[in-house]
Amino acid sequence: MTGPNPISHGAHRLACPAGTVLFRPDDACSGFVVLQEGSIRVSLTSAGGREIVLYRVRPGEICLQTFTCLAEGRTYSAEGVAETELKGEMIPPGEYERRMAEDPEFRRAVFTAVAHRFADFEHLVESLASASIEARLAEALLARADAAGEVHLTHDGLASEIGSAREVVSRQLSRFERSGLVALARGKVTLLARGTLEHKAAGH
Repeated sequence: MTGPNPISHGAHRLACPAGTVLFRPDDACSGFVVLQEGSIRVSLTSAGGREIVLYRVRPGEICLQTFTCLAEGRTYSAEGVAETELKGEMIPPGEYERRMAEDPEFRRAVFTAVAHRFADFEHLVESLASASIEARLAEALLARADAAGEVHLTHDGLASEIGSAREVVSRQLSRFERSGLVALARGKVTLLARGTLEHKAAGH
């Protein structure tokens, strides 16, 4: 479901810049996205205004929200935003249904991707239910760090990553900084002790 192949029959080319909102709650589904490049962040906002990142969609992965909307004829309940420039294809609902019915390879790829996505959800629920704020934040920092060990997210952004409040994240980051694990700057966290953070992310 990935790769630089030409746009397949019945699909439309998808290309949009970072920051593009692909869908919002109550939007109808316009089709099944197959990414070739880029990342989509899918998040949910509670009635109290708190955002939590449910998952990201990268090449070879599936948007479970989209799959559910197409399978059940429902509207979206979350928001999907392009984190980076996106390239891929959009398969219209009618063409998607035809492929699911007639193309065993396509159907198998979709169901395999759905199974992997449910595994991600299980990890999210387990983390929210049992892991401490310290462990969840350490894991998020490690996951979002670039090759230079820098995390380019605000405290609000990190709070969304772990499903917590900004104030809680800010306090924990300050503890990490006092312990020499990170260096804080505006909109950036630099990891100074990756090994210790990995230990904390594991709950030790």
